[in-house]
Amino acid sequence: MKTICTRKRNLGISGALVAIALIGMSGCKQTAQASNASAAAVDPLIVRVTPELMQYVKVGNPQWEQVTIQQKVSARVQTDASRVARIGSPVEGRITKVLVFEGQKVHEGQVLAMLHSNALSDTQFAFVKAVSQTRLAEQSAERARQLVQSDVIGKAELQKREAEVLQNGTEVAALRAQLHGLGMSESAIQKLESTRKLNSDYPLIASISGTVVERKITVGQVVQPADPAFLVADLSNLWFVAEVPEEESGSLAVGKTVIATIPAVPDELTTGKLTFVSPIVNPETRTVQARMNLANPKGLFKPDMLASMTFEDRPERGLTIPTTAIVREDNRDHVFVQIGTNEYRLREVQLGVEVADRRVVVSGLTANDSIVLDGAFHLNNKRRQDQIKGAAD
Repeated sequence: MKTICTRKRNLGISGALVAIALIGMSGCKQTAQASNASAAAVDPLIVRVTPELMQYVKVGNPQWEQVTIQQKVSARVQTDASRVARIGSPVEGRITKVLVFEGQKVHEGQVLAMLHSNALSDTQFAFVKAVSQTRLAEQSAERARQLVQSDVIGKAELQKREAEVLQNGTEVAALRAQLHGLGMSESAIQKLESTRKLNSDYPLIASISGTVVERKITVGQVVQPADPAFLVADLSNLWFVAEVPEEESGSLAVGKTVIATIPAVPDELTTGKLTFVSPIVNPETRTVQARMNLANPKGLFKPDMLASMTFEDRPERGLTIPTTAIVREDNRDHVFVQIGTNEYRLREVQLGVEVADRRVVVSGLTANDSIVLDGAFHLNNKRRQDQIKGAAD
């Protein structure tokens, strides 16, 4: 009997130990589940700041300010198209002299080059011949009038000779106009008419005062009427020209205030207004051309210089934050908003243009929000470190 009782008691103790072990394992499992649930409940966008870190953090509110929206685009300096002249020869000929070169200043009426033209001499010869025939026809008509008065010839003969005078006079007028078209002045034509001395040398004359920007001829070169010989530009006034992207061109208008700068002349700041905005979009570049005038009395600016143009709108009231408050995550703008004591949450915001180291808030913040104005970089590093530690645990 004692033996049986002893075995039963041993069995009872073993069962109790197994039950205790099972209860312990169940408790450990529940503790692990609770720990995992707690870790899952941690928001990765929230960061809790230690007192040591707070000394690098400045907290405040977005500020309402009068902001002037600025839009900066690349530009270049160009010659004023209304102050440029392409000078060439209206007749075919061979260049015999080149009198000016690139960079030289010339005045209106100055001879730039000389050429020899057989076409000019041929037209001059035809003109002189027509003038001589006209004079002979006039003399013949005058004699016919005298003979008609003496009843030597009839009126029909007089009318015939007068018709020849009219025909020759018309030919002279046509050749005179042709010589004008070839570049001869009226005084030169009158001299040719009186002296009957042909001159096949033709001068290329500057039609405006300015600077020789291009020279495309050399001595001995044969030029055609369509060939440009010189490009002369008045550089006392130039253009700033910008190609504004289509999506940024909606606010452009003639009269809009512009601030222009040229890296090559950094001390010169030019302020003016748009004088032209293209009515069409360039289909190849998807840009709209805009320009403003650039006074250049000292000759500091040169065509084709690189520049930048900044367009300004009228001042408007806007909510702004400093650029030091902005955190870039996944190519989006964020700020840290305070949600408790030393506790901040990363919030996505929509921001506009930058004005004097501040960004205009489009959406996502109000003036009552308390945000990190300075030190956002440190908070974001802390938030990332917390994420890494959480993942490791």
